Amino acid sequence: MNMLTRELKNLLYASGAALVGVADMRNIPSSPLPYGVCVALPIPVHIIREIQEGPTLSYWNTYNSLNTRLNEIVTQGANFLTANNYQAIPITTGYAQINEQRCTPLPYKTVATQAGMGWIGKSCLLVTPQYGSAVRISTLLTDAPLAYNTPILESRCGTCEQCKTHCPAQALSGTLWKAGMKREELFDTGTCVDVIKKRMKERTGIEGTLCGKCFVICPYTKKYMRKSSTEPL
Repeated sequence: MNMLTRELKNLLYASGAALVGVADMRNIPSSPLPYGVCVALPIPVHIIREIQEGPTLSYWNTYNSLNTRLNEIVTQGANFLTANNYQAIPITTGYAQINEQRCTPLPYKTVATQAGMGWIGKSCLLVTPQYGSAVRISTLLTDAPLAYNTPILESRCGTCEQCKTHCPAQALSGTLWKAGMKREELFDTGTCVDVIKKRMKERTGIEGTLCGKCFVICPYTKKYMRKSSTEPL
């Protein structure tokens, strides 16, 4: 690892990041800069336990709080790189563009998998070995010559179909992901959004699109919960 990469990672961890990965983005056409940095924060275990049956107001607040913290972390990382005379773009929630199909030109998950932080599960969410899918992630892009990680290009979910079985919308296909696969091959976005909007409104009174069932049920998330608490699952 070169000195610049070490200093950047130390800064990001000191700023609160739980996971940091660096991606070589030179073969990703939608990336305007050649390297990407992904950071992750875990969803607290007590929130995961709370949403076993559906979204809650505290989950909504935690979700937004984590996004704010991630915005701050990637902005600090970008400021560090620009101060060292490199280009850097923090892809904050305010910067990211989402179209009518709820897609972005360069998803955070693409940078995360290229950075070797995890793979895309049958839930269509990033799955990390450390926290399962119970993470919020963000990224920054740069032309700084960072030392990058080995990408993960295939699913490691195997035959597990817990997320598909328990999906309230029955929107998941159960297909094993490979890099470059279209999102539509993994799940039906429209059906998912319609159902979770209704559930969110009924349970919290908020017009939102949070659910959480697919990451709550993930075996990797449950492993994170067991490591973090001695309470029975």
